[in-house]
Amino acid sequence: MENNKNIGVIGGGSWATAIVKILQENNCVFWWMRSIDQAQHIEQYKHNPKYLSSAVIDSSKVSIINDLTTLINRSDILIVAVPSEFIHDTFLNIDKKIISKKIIVSAVKGIVPQLNLLPALYFNNQFNLSNNSIAIVSGPCHAEEVAMEKLSYLTFACENITVAKLLANQFNTKYIRSYVSEDMLGIELSAVLKNVYAISAGICHGLGYGDNFIAVLISNCIKELEVFLTQLYPTNRKINSTAYLGDLLVTSYSLHSRNRRFGNLIGRGYSVKAAKNEMNMIAEGYHASKCIYDLNKSYKVNAPIVNAVYQILHNSNKPKKVIKDLSELMS
Repeated sequence: MENNKNIGVIGGGSWATAIVKILQENNCVFWWMRSIDQAQHIEQYKHNPKYLSSAVIDSSKVSIINDLTTLINRSDILIVAVPSEFIHDTFLNIDKKIISKKIIVSAVKGIVPQLNLLPALYFNNQFNLSNNSIAIVSGPCHAEEVAMEKLSYLTFACENITVAKLLANQFNTKYIRSYVSEDMLGIELSAVLKNVYAISAGICHGLGYGDNFIAVLISNCIKELEVFLTQLYPTNRKINSTAYLGDLLVTSYSLHSRNRRFGNLIGRGYSVKAAKNEMNMIAEGYHASKCIYDLNKSYKVNAPIVNAVYQILHNSNKPKKVIKDLSELMS
């Protein structure tokens, strides 16, 4: 498969900005965002005024387009980096014919809540794309460290390993190293679950639990994660590799983690509404906790940590009581 592909990035947030910064090292990039004011600011001042403003955008390499259909028509590869709750609305009026020959890459670490589908399954379902032309990109990789050009790692997963390798080649720079995998749905589900688990770590920190307890919590998270993946998408995977354990660790412990921060606010006594208002970015784990809880009604995985987060965020149960009860189940 030829490497010379036109790449379009969809989304105007911090992760989309980080992806554009990486891609401009090796490629010319089309970039769609909804806000015309934001786009004009980037074209004039070479940085995103709302997100990851320290990342310099090279206007000779990056063409900003406000019409999504135009961007799709010009691109061979579409990298979707909008929050999961907005994916359905973003693509609602897009003609299926113009998507049919594209490679779709989900950089979304959440579930499309309107249909309770992983993004890869959403694009398969909505646009009749085969899994050979759908891929996902996962971490551990915080946008803030990409802006600082700190060494980071990405995993590209697709059932067609040739596509995964093509994508990895577009992203390799002096500060990005890329791996490939065929476990597309497993890695995507892992990326969703780790956000829920990071909220649990943040709640515990906000309640005043120490590092010792949180280490035990995260150990139990990786065990629960492995059971989920094995039951939903069984394959021969190494759960301690970077795409699974590594991404879970960085999201649970890093100060850059919006899901940990969201959980921390809840643990400190904020309501869900107040915690959302306090943050400038979306914590994907909030919607994911309900989607995973509902999904698990069919699979019946023993998932006390997911259940605990759901009870706190969506049933307004007291965090202190829920976490105390959860602590009795951990080993």
